Amino acid sequence: MLNPNLEEIELNKDDYARYARHIILPEVGLEGQKKLKAASVLCIGTGGLGSPLLLYLAAAGIGRIGIVDFDIVDHSNLQRQVIHGTSWVGKPKIESAKTRILEINPFCQVDLYNTQISSENALDIIRPYDIVVDGTDNFPTRYLTNDACVLLDKPNVYGSIFRFEGQATVFNYEGGPNYRDLYPEPPPPGMVPSCAEGGVLGVLPGIIGIIQATETIKIILGAPNTLSGRLLLYNAWDMKFRELKLRPNPERPVIEKLIDYQEFCGIPQAKAEEAKQQQELPEISVTELKELIDSDEIDFLLIDVRNPNEHDIAKIEGAVLVPLPDIEDGHGVDKIRELLNGRQLIAHCKMGGRSAKALNILKEAGIEGTNVKGGIQAWSQEVDPNVTQY
Repeated sequence: MLNPNLEEIELNKDDYARYARHIILPEVGLEGQKKLKAASVLCIGTGGLGSPLLLYLAAAGIGRIGIVDFDIVDHSNLQRQVIHGTSWVGKPKIESAKTRILEINPFCQVDLYNTQISSENALDIIRPYDIVVDGTDNFPTRYLTNDACVLLDKPNVYGSIFRFEGQATVFNYEGGPNYRDLYPEPPPPGMVPSCAEGGVLGVLPGIIGIIQATETIKIILGAPNTLSGRLLLYNAWDMKFRELKLRPNPERPVIEKLIDYQEFCGIPQAKAEEAKQQQELPEISVTELKELIDSDEIDFLLIDVRNPNEHDIAKIEGAVLVPLPDIEDGHGVDKIRELLNGRQLIAHCKMGGRSAKALNILKEAGIEGTNVKGGIQAWSQEVDPNVTQY
C-alpha cells in the first residue's frame, strides 16, 4: 500500500512527540509520517544486515514489520548482529528481534515467520507487504527473493557484505533492474566464501543495513533518486564509495514462476561432488589422531590448511600451517613435498571441507594423504575442550 488513503491514518499524541524530528522535515512532514505508519515491510533475515535495518525501520515509525528467519542467536553473531544480546544466545533470532523492536516502537505490528523461505511459501509470505528488504547471505535465497518480488511486483531493497566490502541497491522498482540484471547466472558453488569462512568487519553490515533502511524509507515517502539503477559499492577499509550504473537487460529470461533455487545455483551437485571426493579420501577421526600423536609409533606430518588468523585462534600442537590458498597456487604443494620426507600426510581444517579440497589438489600432484573428520572443531568437542571454538 505505497499510496495509502492518508485520511484513514491518524497520528496520536505519542506519535507527534516521537516523530517530531521527522515531521518538521519538509521532505517528510505530517503526510510522510503517516505514510510510514501505513507502510508494511518484510525483512528476510535478522543477521548482520537485518539487525540495523530493523532497528531503524522500527524507530522511523513503520507500522508493520515482518521478519523471516529460522536461526538461533549464537555467540559469533554478537560481533555484528546488534539487534541481539547475550541473554538471547541459544534462542530464536526472530523472537530476539521482535523484543528489541517493541522496546523501540511498542506501536509497531511485528509478524514473525520462524521458517526458511522457499519456493513453496515465498509468495504467500511476501504478498501482504509493500516492500521486501533482502538481508540474506546466500545466492539461492537472493534469487528466490528477487523472483518472488518480480512476480508480485514488489520493490526489493538489496544489500550484501563480505570482509570489508558491501554493496546496496534497489531492485524491481518503477521499471528498474532486478537482481538477475546484476547476476544473470549464479557463481559456481564455493567460489564466494561465506562470512564464517572469510570473515567480516563487524561495523560493515551496520553501514549497508542502514543504507537499506534509508532506501526503504525513501521508497515509502516517494522520494526521488533512490538507488534503483545504481549499485553502491562501499569499502570500509579504504573508506571509499563507488557507484555503478545498472540497467534492465532486455534479453533476460522472463520470470514466470518460482523454481528450485538450490538446483539453479548448483548446490546439490556441489554437495554430491564434495561428498564423493571426501568418500574417496582416507579419513581419520580426531580420537584416532590423538592416539597417533600419543603413541609416537607412526611418523606423520599433520598440516593445517586454515588461514593464519584462524590458526592464531586455535591450533592442534604439532600441526604445520599450510593455508589452502597456498596449496591452490602451487607453493604449498612444494612446501608439503619438502616437509614430508617419506612421512605419512594428515590434513585438517575447521570442519573437514577445506582439508578435503587440499588433499584432492595434492592427490593430483602425486601426494596421498588422510583427512581429519570434523577438523579442529571436532578436536575441541571430543579431545581437548581447551582448544577455542570459533
